[in-house]
Amino acid sequence: MESEKQWIRQIKRQSNKAAADKLVSSYYKEIYSYVYRQTMDKEQSMDLTQEIFISMLQSIQHFDGKRAAFRTWLYRIATNRVIDYYRSRAFRYRQSTETMEEDQHVMSEPEDFTIRVENREEVMRIMHVVSELEPGSQSIFRLKIFGEYTFLEIADMLQLPESTVKSKYYAMIRKIKKKLEVNTDAS
Repeated sequence: MESEKQWIRQIKRQSNKAAADKLVSSYYKEIYSYVYRQTMDKEQSMDLTQEIFISMLQSIQHFDGKRAAFRTWLYRIATNRVIDYYRSRAFRYRQSTETMEEDQHVMSEPEDFTIRVENREEVMRIMHVVSELEPGSQSIFRLKIFGEYTFLEIADMLQLPESTVKSKYYAMIRKIKKKLEVNTDAS
């Protein structure tokens, strides 16, 4: 923790590259894992993780450590970046082209590949529904499911009462289930 504070000070005061490298290295695997669980795509997760750390370094001058811990601040940046990705035109385009490519591969691959595709498709359906929710609700969902934070930790991060976080989360879960049931029934 103390070395983290030193690295942040060195980056702010001297734009110290070595300190920036150490700070990024200390969180890289954790943030990559958080992003990967949401995208289920290695390359896209690597790209988004890189963008998150670039954003972190560009805005580190605004981090004061009084309102939130550095880790909390970094997860907020990561969550917002993932939300932006799911809203992007690039995501919608990629989703449509990948569906066509997967349809071609499924015909010639073994059964375990089919199971992986089905699991990935289920995650993508859920993420599609989540991406249609308002950003505050998306943040709660992503931090709870993919960041594995408690309701109290999420409440502290988002500066909301814990009861509000819980009620939004459970209302969102009901919406997601209902939307998935409607989509399944329509198929």
